[in-house]
Amino acid sequence: MHHTRCGLAANPALPSELVDRLISVADDDIATELASRADLTTAQAVALAERVDTCTVQLAYEGRLTASDIDPYRWPDAALALLDQGTGRPEWARLLAVDPARERREKLAACPGLPSDVVDTLAADADVRVVAEVALWTGPDVAARLAAHPHAEVRRAVANNEATPPAVLAALVTGEQLPAARSCLVCDREEIPFVHDPECPRHDCDLLPGASCDGSHESTVHAMQEAALRNPATPVEAVVGFVDHPSTLLRWTLAARHDLPQRVCERLATDPVPGVRADLAENPAIDEALIRTLARDRDADVRRRLAHHPHVPLDVLTDLARTAKIGNTLLPRIAASSPAEVEELAASSDPAARMLVAQRRDLPPGIRDQLADDPDAKVVKALAPHPGLGEAQLRAMTGRHGTRVVAEVATNPDAPSALLDDLVRHQPAVRRVLLEVARHPAASASALLACLANERARPVAAGHPALPPTAVVELLSDADPQVVEAAAANPSLPPAVISALASRP
Repeated sequence: MHHTRCGLAANPALPSELVDRLISVADDDIATELASRADLTTAQAVALAERVDTCTVQLAYEGRLTASDIDPYRWPDAALALLDQGTGRPEWARLLAVDPARERREKLAACPGLPSDVVDTLAADADVRVVAEVALWTGPDVAARLAAHPHAEVRRAVANNEATPPAVLAALVTGEQLPAARSCLVCDREEIPFVHDPECPRHDCDLLPGASCDGSHESTVHAMQEAALRNPATPVEAVVGFVDHPSTLLRWTLAARHDLPQRVCERLATDPVPGVRADLAENPAIDEALIRTLARDRDADVRRRLAHHPHVPLDVLTDLARTAKIGNTLLPRIAASSPAEVEELAASSDPAARMLVAQRRDLPPGIRDQLADDPDAKVVKALAPHPGLGEAQLRAMTGRHGTRVVAEVATNPDAPSALLDDLVRHQPAVRRVLLEVARHPAASASALLACLANERARPVAAGHPALPPTAVVELLSDADPQVVEAAAANPSLPPAVISALASRP
């Protein structure tokens, strides 16, 4: 009955009076579904919050509870949710800034637009985790002040904050013009030197695996450097020196920056760690010469990531399409291709080039139809979901290429019901076809009944509004709870059955 009620709570056909009935018996799971209903009234939202106060946060984020509905003493987490959205009241922030629960003060510190006195209160909090959260989200003035905080964890948060002034970020990286940090989360709790065991058996320990301190707070300083390298506001001249750093993680982070000089990119292109080279390969900062160098990299992932570079030359990209496992995706360079380039790719004698352009979903009709008749199954498979293809074209694709394309044909938004009926009965069968048809808005009742035979497609088909009501009712007693819940949420469920289920004790 639990899964049935959860499904009913999400059913768009559930009448308002039965929503009230479910509210009166709701538990946490049912309340989660009810809180997401688009037709939930304010009165119903308040009644649901009264019944299950754990859903108040969701109701606030969903816009069902507003400032006038919330008592911050009773529902402080809902008040926090509204403050997080910028719709809470300033007096709530002052109240929550001294809340005994550290987690609430920490969440408050991340809220936008806090009064300056609240920010000052939180920045002076006794718990460094609250101060660090302030440092992560505050504006430039407070961030600059907190960069000199004696606790390294606060400085790490400042380094993450994109509002931190560039000169301050540079100082955090170099350590110049700032007093040395006096503590970190490690030496706060453990006698140094200490290295946290990655297999730590203590259930109440929240130190990160490998966290360490020998008096220099080295693991936190390393995390601060990584944050600064990742921060686009950090001046590039302050970070280029990390190109030869012994830390793989820091070099890896550096490789993803979009403002690197070419000399630094060239050095990173020879890094012994493939992951560093792979991040560099996708970086818009590298020039054409380096792109062509990386296209010959021995690591397959480097070449695959290079295919996602926004400015990769088309001839390089075509070569990569033959050797790298790019997958069925529209690459940035193909998405940005000019009409002339699209025409050139579609007319190429190389099927790899035609397959790349077939991933676009805005092809001119003439090019789309030309590729629909392509002799290469991979090209047709890439094109099959393209809108605008007619039934005859889609049938011709399956007739020529069979199982290699039928699943993609089933995803086409313009595939008619009659074609979907035939696809679910295609021989030899392709199991994925049933899942795609079960998702398709045009799927017929007979096609959906066939989809019920497939374990993955069954829960999806159970929720399809075209499934016959008698079948939906039968699925309410299915052995799979997911199927039961989907059937109960199906708007085709007969009203009398909905009423009977919702009214059961």
